[in-house]
Amino acid sequence: MGRNGHKGEERVTTIPNTQDTAATKIDFRSATEADVPALVDLVNSCYRGEGSKQGWTTEADLLDGQRMDVEGMSELLARSNTLVLVGEAQDGIIACCELRRGVNGAYFGMFSVRPNLQNAGLGKVVLAEAEQMAAREWGSRLMRMKVLKQRPELIAWYERRGYTNTGKTEPFPYGNEEFGLPKRDDLAFVELTRELPL
Repeated sequence: MGRNGHKGEERVTTIPNTQDTAATKIDFRSATEADVPALVDLVNSCYRGEGSKQGWTTEADLLDGQRMDVEGMSELLARSNTLVLVGEAQDGIIACCELRRGVNGAYFGMFSVRPNLQNAGLGKVVLAEAEQMAAREWGSRLMRMKVLKQRPELIAWYERRGYTNTGKTEPFPYGNEEFGLPKRDDLAFVELTRELPL
């Protein structure tokens, strides 16, 4: 049984890797404090730096700096209304996301899939698990997220999975280095939502 009463579950998806193409079993569970270093490494590898450009979710052309640090991840795990969902394979943590319970549904963020495993369909599996978990554990009927408006390919990916742009925008928090070091002056977030099935 994980934190916040979530029991880990297993889903199976095929992930290509350099050794073989056998199906890899993915175990989903809530993150613990022991996972913090691996989670920080995963999140930063997906969003920042040259290595993140292996995958298509990188923000490296928009932002410098860290996406997450040890202190921030530990703080996230300590929140009573938040959990970090981990996808783990035989060789360790390969995916994660933040789920936060709110009055108006659940918030989905910090979505990370190991860059060399992106484009294998794993993201769809993780997103579906997060949606099911928010509905099952918290009774959430709506999933919300914020995406940089300068990421049209990512917004389109979510739209293909049933998310709708609400038209709400939020300015990027310039001057707050916790969010990264902007490389342009027009960054902003758009809100996407999806009604979760009963």
